[in-house]
Order: sequence, then C-alpha cells, then structure tokens
Amino acid sequence: MIGAVLPVSSLLLGMAILLAGSGLIGTLLGLRAALEGYGGLTLGLVMSGFFTGYIVGAFTSPPLIRRVGHIRAFAAMAALASVTSMLYGLWVDPWVWWALRVVNGVAVVTLYMVIESWLNEQMHEQRSKIFSAYMMVSFAALGAGQFLIGLYGANALASFALVAVLFSLGLIPIALTPVVQPTPVDTQRLPLAHLYRVSPVGFSAGLISGLVSGAFWGLAAAFAAHQGLDDHQVAGLTAAAIFGGAFMQWPVGKVAEGRDRRAVLVGVCILAIAGAAGMFAVGPRSAAGLIAATAIYGAFSFSLYGLAVTQTHDRFHPSEALEATKALLLLNGIGAAVGPVLAGAVLSLTTPRSFPLVLAGLLSLLAGFTLWRIRRDAPVAEDERTAFVPVHRTSVAAVEMDPRVPHAEDTI
Repeated sequence: MIGAVLPVSSLLLGMAILLAGSGLIGTLLGLRAALEGYGGLTLGLVMSGFFTGYIVGAFTSPPLIRRVGHIRAFAAMAALASVTSMLYGLWVDPWVWWALRVVNGVAVVTLYMVIESWLNEQMHEQRSKIFSAYMMVSFAALGAGQFLIGLYGANALASFALVAVLFSLGLIPIALTPVVQPTPVDTQRLPLAHLYRVSPVGFSAGLISGLVSGAFWGLAAAFAAHQGLDDHQVAGLTAAAIFGGAFMQWPVGKVAEGRDRRAVLVGVCILAIAGAAGMFAVGPRSAAGLIAATAIYGAFSFSLYGLAVTQTHDRFHPSEALEATKALLLLNGIGAAVGPVLAGAVLSLTTPRSFPLVLAGLLSLLAGFTLWRIRRDAPVAEDERTAFVPVHRTSVAAVEMDPRVPHAEDTI
C-alpha cells in the first residue's frame, strides 16, 4: 500500500504546482491586458486561444503520447509551457499572445493527460478516494495560484518568470516518481449529435457551462480591474469563485441525490444568476461586496459541469457512458473557446461592467431550455440514477478516472 501511496502523492504534488502556474497565468494575462488597454473583443480573442489549444490538444496529444511515451511527452510539454510563460512577458502583443495561448493550451492538456493516465494506473480499489483527492487538490491549487499575482504585480516580467518556474518545478516530483507506463489514451468517438439525442439537457449544460466558464476565466480579471480592484483584490475575487465552487460541489451533490437532476440544474442556474446580478449591482462601489457576489456566482456556476456529467451518465447505458462523457468534455471545451469571444464582443459594444449580465444571460438560456425539457421528457427512474461526483474539465484521462465509469478490474 505504501508503494502505491508514494507515487500518487508525488503525482498530486506535481499536479498542484502545475495548476498553480496555470491558474496564475490566466489572471496575470487578464490584468496585464487591462493595463495595456485591450478592448473586450481583443481580450476575448486572446483568452480563447487557450481553450482552442485545449481542443487541438485533445486530438493531437494521444498520438503524440503513443509515439514518444508518457515521460518524454510530459517533459517536452512542461518545457513548452515554461517557455511560453516567459514569452508572454517578453513580447506583449495580442496576436502573439493568442498564438502563445494556443500552444499553452496544447501543452497543458497533454500534461493533464499524462498525469491522469498515471493516476489511473495507481487507483485500483482506491479509485473513489484518489479521485476525490485529485479534485480537492485541483481546486486548492488553482485557488492558491491566484494570490501569487501579488508578489510582483501584473506589470512585472518577474510574474511571468514565476509562472515559468512553477511549470518547471512541477516536472520534478513527477519525473522522479517510479510509475509504470500507463495505457495509451484514446480520443472520443461518440458523435455530438447522438449525445444531444440521448441527453439534450446534459448536452446543453455541457455547452453552456463551457461558455460561462471560458468567459469567466478569460475576462473576470480584466472586469475586476475595470471596477477599480487592485492586483491583490483581483486575486481574491478569482480565488473566491474557485473556492466557492469547490465548497458547494458536495452540497449540490447531496441535493441532487434522489431528485430529478434537471430540476436541480435549474435551481443552480437561478442561484448563479443571482450571484452574477449581485456582481453587476455592486460594481465598483465595494470591493468586498463584489468579491462576495463573485463567490456566490462561482459556488453555483462551477457545479454546472458536474451536473451535466451526472445527467449524461443517467441517460446513457453504462457501456456508452465513457464515450458520452468524453464527447461532453469536447463540447464543454468548444463552449469555453467561444465564451470569451462572445462575451468580449458584447463588452466591446457596451461597457466592461456588463460582463456579469452576459453570464446571467447565458445561464438564463440554460434554465429556460431545461424547464422546457422537463415539461417534454420524463425524468430518469430513481433506481437508474448514478451518484453525483464533483468534477471539473481537464482531459479525457480524467473521464476514465471517474468512479462511475466501469473498469476492467470491476468486472473480474
């Protein structure tokens, strides 16, 4: 047992360091873009590059890993992520940043795939415990990484250097961990049209949760800066959304047990809309109030993807659940790539303060569509519903880590 715990601990430590760097660079770029005077549409296009790279990497990373192996792929992508982090600070230009964001997205999704593939090999009968630990570490690292912006500020090259250091440091505990070569990762093969036919609410929730999460990660820091928050307060705002989302995953899961997931989804949308409305109402008048409203928004909006995955598991036969959730992951990534551009275009036509209204509008569409489907479709029978599991978007390898997915050892 000790031999299994040590590799898992090292993998989680390396993942935490990498996620701290990944969380920091998104906020850092948003703040620096605000200082450079980038308009909403320009910033949205720049920030969408990461999610575009994420989608590209979902298809290119598995063959790369199969060709060169997990260790070489991981080392190369960690180095690439480190180099791109420095180049952001050395070459401040929106088109260059967009290209770097694409490269960064490919690198990060490959890192996710490798680490999650290794974790899959270590799980065995401890699958639920390790998966839960992985989710907690992910949220904690993303949230903690936000506060590193206060060390040097968004205008300093040292902040970009710090991100590069974190990507390099994350390589060390993983590269020195003795683990077996994992099973190669496959890309998703289930058509998105089939996903919609079987689980229209899961499809819509996966897409719109991607739209709002992509918009939030891409534009929230710039929005907060335009409301007069300083670097430390912006870090507090984004971290509040992350920690709020992490905290509410389990209560939302408890509420979802034994109930029609679609009704829970509507309730979560309404509460997230209330948080977004609070963000708009408070605006620049109170930094503490704006952070508190953002925490409420994050607490509920970050649960949407988990509910989308659960609804998809409920609707699909267990033999198709893995491919269905892989397709949902791809759909969520598409939404995340479109979200910053869509929100940025609206901000260019209005004002930066309208950002929370864009989020509220998208969530209203999801709530309305879900209510329509509740009237149209019967709920899943209670004895056929799967357990709610807190998840967030990473890679297809994480989909296979989900304890609800049947595995070979479970059927022996």
